[in-house]
Amino acid sequence: MGRVLAIDLGTKRTGLAVTDLLKITANPLETIRTVDLDKYLKDYVQKEEVEAIVVGFPKSMDGSDTNMTQPTIRLKDRLAKTYPELEIVLVDERFTSKMAMQSMIAMGSKKKDRREKAGNLDKISAAIILQTYLDQL
Repeated sequence: MGRVLAIDLGTKRTGLAVTDLLKITANPLETIRTVDLDKYLKDYVQKEEVEAIVVGFPKSMDGSDTNMTQPTIRLKDRLAKTYPELEIVLVDERFTSKMAMQSMIAMGSKKKDRREKAGNLDKISAAIILQTYLDQL
């Protein structure tokens, strides 16, 4: 029984989240530079038992592609080739950044901490994407 890993892909930074072993909770993991994603995933999958990877799928409100839609599809295809034993799932990520910011406010994050969104917002967004996936199961 493995964990589910979630990815919120960005042009510069990528947020990561992971479930507990029972797949009950989605927890922010960390934010890394997008250029380091492949190496990070390789190391993580070797250390931890992962059974699926969830990738946030960006779409505009009207359902049209965003500037990150095609890079996300390419990432999904690359992950499917690299990790054929894992389930690779796309999950709609509309509103996740807004929800992540609201979560930070609700948790009492100071305005200064919210400005340092480089790490926090991306990994919280990944956790929201992951929780969306868990709720759909």
